[in-house]
Amino acid sequence: MGRGTFRIHLGSAPGVGKTYAMLSEGHRRVERGTDVVVAFVEHHDRPRTEVMLHGLEQIARRELEYRGTTFTEMDVDAVLARRPAVALVDELAHSNVPGSRNTKRWQDVEELLRAGIDVVSTVNIQHLESLGDVVETITGVRQRETVPDEVVRRADQIELVDMSPQALRRRMAHGNIYQPDKVDAALSNYFRPGNLTALRELALLWVADRVDEYLREYRGEHDIRTTWQARERIVVGITGGPEGRTLIRRAARLAEKGSGGEVLAVYIARSDGLTAASPKELAVQRTLVEDLGGTFHHVIGDSVPDALLEFARGVNATQIVLGVSRRRSWQSVFSPGVSATVARESGPDLDVHIVTHDEAAKGRRGLPVPQGARLGRPRLLWGWLTGLAGPALLTVLLSRVVPELGLANDMLLFLTFTVGAALLGGLLPALASAAFGSLLLNYCFTPPVHELTIADPRNIVAIAIFVGVAVSVASVVDLAARRTHQAARLRAESEILSFLAGSILRGETALDALLERVRETFAMESVALLERGTDVDPWTTAGSTGRNPVPRPEDADVDMPIGENMALALSGRVLPAEDRRVLGAFAAQAAVVLDRQRLVCEAEEARRLIEGHQIRTALLAAVSHDLRTPLAGIKVAVTSLRSTDVEWSEEDRGDLLEGIEDGADRLDHLIGNLLDMSRLQTGTVVPLIRVTDLDEVVPMALAGVPEDGVDLDIPETLPMVAVDRGLLERSVANIVENAVKYNPAGRPVKVSASALADRLELRVVDRGPGVPDEAKDRIFEAFQRHGDAPAGTGVGLGLAVARGFLEAMDGTLTAEDTPGGGLTMVLTLPVAGDARPVAGELPADATT
Repeated sequence: MGRGTFRIHLGSAPGVGKTYAMLSEGHRRVERGTDVVVAFVEHHDRPRTEVMLHGLEQIARRELEYRGTTFTEMDVDAVLARRPAVALVDELAHSNVPGSRNTKRWQDVEELLRAGIDVVSTVNIQHLESLGDVVETITGVRQRETVPDEVVRRADQIELVDMSPQALRRRMAHGNIYQPDKVDAALSNYFRPGNLTALRELALLWVADRVDEYLREYRGEHDIRTTWQARERIVVGITGGPEGRTLIRRAARLAEKGSGGEVLAVYIARSDGLTAASPKELAVQRTLVEDLGGTFHHVIGDSVPDALLEFARGVNATQIVLGVSRRRSWQSVFSPGVSATVARESGPDLDVHIVTHDEAAKGRRGLPVPQGARLGRPRLLWGWLTGLAGPALLTVLLSRVVPELGLANDMLLFLTFTVGAALLGGLLPALASAAFGSLLLNYCFTPPVHELTIADPRNIVAIAIFVGVAVSVASVVDLAARRTHQAARLRAESEILSFLAGSILRGETALDALLERVRETFAMESVALLERGTDVDPWTTAGSTGRNPVPRPEDADVDMPIGENMALALSGRVLPAEDRRVLGAFAAQAAVVLDRQRLVCEAEEARRLIEGHQIRTALLAAVSHDLRTPLAGIKVAVTSLRSTDVEWSEEDRGDLLEGIEDGADRLDHLIGNLLDMSRLQTGTVVPLIRVTDLDEVVPMALAGVPEDGVDLDIPETLPMVAVDRGLLERSVANIVENAVKYNPAGRPVKVSASALADRLELRVVDRGPGVPDEAKDRIFEAFQRHGDAPAGTGVGLGLAVARGFLEAMDGTLTAEDTPGGGLTMVLTLPVAGDARPVAGELPADATT
């Protein structure tokens, strides 16, 4: 069964006729033979709306009592049982009366849609959750009943029901909306012309956004790349230079001229990372475009014009705003520039505006030097020294020592210094060396000597070749240096990403450690992971490290958004643009770690709830028998003793009284264990540690065990132990009783003690069936009775209580196999601090 279709009549204000429109749609469908029912409609005693209910089947409402008053709500069960093709449901944002099937009516509608029933509903624009604050600011009225925007956005059809403010006020004045005694107050308050105009604009803009989503989906599904100029959408290409602010403001003015225009600022970054804009200037421009109501986008592309045009066509833009090139006029000989290329290749569907600014034709000196071109100050110094001083020294040497070496050899020697300058200092020292060397060759070694003229044309060709080779070598060396720096950066990035991938695979969930790694990697003062519930909620810190972490992303030097309501905020310095790729990976990992921590907490809470449920279930199952059995025995014995129909002998009366006493003892033991387990689970067991002798406690614990059932072996020379006597007595009693229960008849349980260093060990040995290795830990869990334990032998709390009490006293309780068959319970207890074994227990060599 498929999901039903959902149609919403969205009203720009109360009284515009959305309910009337919904009922009209119902009548149209009935006329076409569709099975339509009115699941819920509120006509508010409006005659024209009430008349529209005639001819439509109505589902009886459900009556609910709340605080002494009877209310009616939509009967979801009745609608589901009726199973119409279409259900009309009014007032989607309505809150149901407590006791209803769902809290909100839109949840009722979701049930109908899941059942395959088509739904036609109504809602006013002021009831959308995202517009609650805006509507309150406009009208002064806070809407208590809201519906999530996503519910309305998922509708298959949204039809706007609109009316001009003047027409709506006339309807109000004629009494078509409210009763006459409420008209004046409504017209002077909520239904003021300004309020209605603002609500109408909100509705139109919201529906326009939804239509735009439909359009994008349609264009994507049909792979439509050409621009459809249904709405002015202006793309601003920025480079990170100061002229970007001028371009953004110019685009905003263009958008204002066309109603509903949208501005999208886009920065195109090279994928090789060799050039980068100022991160601080980009952050300023991003804030500016967002303040003007636009959006900021960061796009990677090898070709800036191609990437810009592809982005513009992808968002269905109608205009592109670019600045006049900052390149100097001579540079246009080698390349026309981004602006000219975009204007030439934009085609007829995109208008390109080229805006003048103060930075035009000034060059790109204002931009920071790319990090990839920096070879270090010492190397630059040696490069300039080699490129300039080397040719000068070589000129002196060739002129005075070997003046007849020949022009070709002279050029090769000069080229050597140019190559050396390129290797040491990069492009600029090499170019300077080539230019200086060519001048020296011309002036000192090319006839006529000591003149800048060249007599032989072949020498002109030779010097030109020298300059070309020098420039080519310098360019190659500079590019190699850039690529080396880029490879180092990529290697560092790969190591960081490998670390993040490894932490994901290892399941590491330490958020503080990850944030500290971010702080160390980027050399920041502090790092904070911030989050908020909605766009209007204040930011809260989910985790932080370093000094004085910022409370808001706006206060940070670098902020990396994670989704809509989470951000990683760093303070200390501004990061270059190429570092934001790695920071984005860290931010995503921080969000994953935070979610994982919360999931672990939720899983732990769920585990505790499951354990509690299991304990309650086991308690009911065990207690239902073990509590009722002794009670039933006591009841039978008491009833028999009180009976006047039977004359009981003294022996019979003694047996009955003994049965009552045994049952009472069993109940007392059961209830004691339950209370002890409750104390352990709530953490209220506080041991009263005292120094005592083991042979004073253990015999008292065996009071409830037959004398011939235990073989006790506790030497009087044992050291004293630091324990709570009451808890230890209860623990030993439970362990011994459990051993006696499983021990074969006629064979006593052996209880022995010995001293081991700073611990004292008590062993309770039985010759029963034993316990498999895989079940040795499980027998210490609450409400566990191993194997085929006979009914009525306890609820499985004895060993759990014993282990809990011993651990509270810094002791342990473990189970071991008894040699020859059976089970041995091993108790270890801490020896008192001032207790020492007596001389008789010490090794012989220790007493000499």
